[in-house]
Amino acid sequence: MCEDCGCGDPALVPVEVQESLLAGNDRVARHNREHFLEHGVLALNLMGSPGSGKTALLEATARAHTGLRIAAVSGDLATDRDARRLEAAGIPARSITTGSACHLDAEMVHHALHHQALAGLDVFVVENVGNLVCPAVYDLGQNANVVVLSVTEGEDKPLKYPVMFRKADLVVLTKIDLLPHLDVSRAAIEDALARTMPEPAVIALSAKTGEGVERWVAWLAARHAGLAAGTAAAGS
Repeated sequence: MCEDCGCGDPALVPVEVQESLLAGNDRVARHNREHFLEHGVLALNLMGSPGSGKTALLEATARAHTGLRIAAVSGDLATDRDARRLEAAGIPARSITTGSACHLDAEMVHHALHHQALAGLDVFVVENVGNLVCPAVYDLGQNANVVVLSVTEGEDKPLKYPVMFRKADLVVLTKIDLLPHLDVSRAAIEDALARTMPEPAVIALSAKTGEGVERWVAWLAARHAGLAAGTAAAGS
């Protein structure tokens, strides 16, 4: 059970306490956002279920030789395995071990930034704890929310966990190489996303085969370029 947000359990965390916690979190998130904007860094909150393919997506991004300079922090309850995988792929990464907390918050990210220089980076990825509920509640100071959804999770996840997908700027539909072996319809998944996301945006890919990875890389580059243009306009 998450001791910060209560996971919807009012007996554990009363509503007024939760609102106070979120207010404090939002103050730190604004501070994080200032850091990212100051350095022209595109900050992503990368969310999804355990096993959806978040780490594999970042590994595929590194293999694509995007030219983007990427660093990350990886949240996990008990290990630093994902961070070590990212380091092995060539992405500087640190682990945030949360213990019992089922999400990262802005303070955890701020502490991690003390150990990660933003100067010279293009993209900073916060790989959140595997969970389709709590991570969507907490602002980390990110520029965009990316939700990783695997075809192996079935067709109804966007409808069952709508808050996560309503807040997504992009959904990356992963493991599409497995579709021939599953009784799952990609069209049905995308229909569920269209009914959940305010502005549906989906990129389907396979981190294993590389199919679709170029579209993901192009999205990253476009978002970073848009951030840089916006920063320049604000400073003029």
